[in-house]
Amino acid sequence: MDRRPVTPLPAFSARVRAGFAGGAAAYDHQATLQRAIAWRLAHACRSLPLPPGPAADLGAGTGLLARALADQPQATSPASGHETPAARARQLLQLDLCTELLARNPLAIPTTSRVWDLDQGLPRELDGAAFLSSSFALQWLSRPATQLEHWCQALAPGGWLGLAVPTAASFPQWHRAAERAGVPFTGLALPEAADLEAVARRRLEMWRLQRLRFTRPGGDGRQFLHQLRALGAGTSAHPPLSAPQLRRLLQHWPAGEGITWEVLLLIGQRPA
Repeated sequence: MDRRPVTPLPAFSARVRAGFAGGAAAYDHQATLQRAIAWRLAHACRSLPLPPGPAADLGAGTGLLARALADQPQATSPASGHETPAARARQLLQLDLCTELLARNPLAIPTTSRVWDLDQGLPRELDGAAFLSSSFALQWLSRPATQLEHWCQALAPGGWLGLAVPTAASFPQWHRAAERAGVPFTGLALPEAADLEAVARRRLEMWRLQRLRFTRPGGDGRQFLHQLRALGAGTSAHPPLSAPQLRRLLQHWPAGEGITWEVLLLIGQRPA
């Protein structure tokens, strides 16, 4: 397959791609929460009975989700004998904008990978999809709720969507520190869970819908922000803080609290 984006990238997409390219070598080592969420989503999706049709991992990166699916023991749906995501894990189309991440994805061979900007929607080859999965990718798109609706519409009747995405209720420690320091919050504007849930409920029959909260030990604010940059996940539409602003932010960062993420886990089926 052609591994090049099909059109020139918008400025923000190009910045996101560059950020992850810079962090690609360290991504698997640094992405501990992302790996845990990918495993949880894979375990929940492992036995879904799939109709005929293409299947893909959207924003696949280094393949944490597809690899977790491949490691699941359940290969067939006990209810119907249909093929399942676990059985198809090694054939999932690995779709990502960042070639450097795909280069570190053992499942992204030429026949099962494609460089693609998801802000352009989905490639036509995924029309009538049996299974679309995505973990920690939707938040990087300029209109997450709109793109989620497109993903739901691309499913075949009886097709499944499995999604994990961090939401706007994440990082309360960072938001409080910015407010107390009198500086802007400069993190990525994450999508509201309620907006995504509303889209999914309109389009899909929900099988699982949860808002999960995790507080990870993150040391102080400097360590957390450094980890985001090391992952390649430090890109934002906001201009960076000046040096004095950053010092004030770190002075007001709550000590010993870690950092809290809210992650929406969503699995739904398009009605037959």
